[in-house]
Amino acid sequence: MRGIRRGRYDNLRRIEDSDPEADYLLIHQLTLREEFPWDMRMAFNLAFNRSFALPRVAAELVRTGRVLTEPRRRADDTGIIMYEILMHGFEHPRGRLALRLLNEAHRQVPAGNDDSVYVLAALVVVPMRWLRRYGWRAPAGQEREAAARYYREVGLRMGIRDIPAGYAAFEAWFDAYEAAHLRHTPEAERIERVTRELLRGRIPKPLRGVADALIASLYDPPLRRAYAVPDPPAWARIGLHAVLRSRALLLRLAGPRTTPLFADGIVTKSYPDGYDLAKLGRPSS
Repeated sequence: MRGIRRGRYDNLRRIEDSDPEADYLLIHQLTLREEFPWDMRMAFNLAFNRSFALPRVAAELVRTGRVLTEPRRRADDTGIIMYEILMHGFEHPRGRLALRLLNEAHRQVPAGNDDSVYVLAALVVVPMRWLRRYGWRAPAGQEREAAARYYREVGLRMGIRDIPAGYAAFEAWFDAYEAAHLRHTPEAERIERVTRELLRGRIPKPLRGVADALIASLYDPPLRRAYAVPDPPAWARIGLHAVLRSRALLLRLAGPRTTPLFADGIVTKSYPDGYDLAKLGRPSS
């Protein structure tokens, strides 16, 4: 719905009055499309980026090659498929088609079950931690639990086993798995160098000249080690944090978003004139 005037905290009240077990889809839609559209998209980029550092995932992605030859289109295809499921739900024809495409993509890059759980956990934990640090408000408990319930459902429909139940379980699993498995490999380093350009595109044009330092500041020390990325200078870390916190304050004082994200459809650089959902996920040649 577009153009509806709302108070700044109307959606939060609606979220807090909802049951994250039964209303997880609605809550997660509100979180992404109305409350934190830029933040959630940035955090999703960082979550997927983080999963590329897992040794087995990195090795499979390099073997199949598309992440290296078509990083933009692969990222756009993945994002569209994930957003189509979230926007329409699991029972809508477009949601069912998008889920089928997601399963096909998953079969093309076979990861172990635990690596697949990690990707789900990253999509739950990384965005919620980002919002806690840089959102215009902290995520509500219902938003954390709805994210966990939503991605658990995605995983179950993909045949993934032993998925944590609840946000606290996801967070504990995520941290323990990273501590045991996140490490440097040549394949992960190669993927990061190629896909870094996608993160550069999220940085405002006046700051593109210092993009590498800012991107390194978006990575925490374990991820920098896994990707062999040098520690950023202090001015980059402090400056980025200050800018993002200032942005959060300004958004807190601003009026609420009146038009949901993707109200006019999903537009990406790979498909500026639209896309055929059924054809996503295929190599261009």
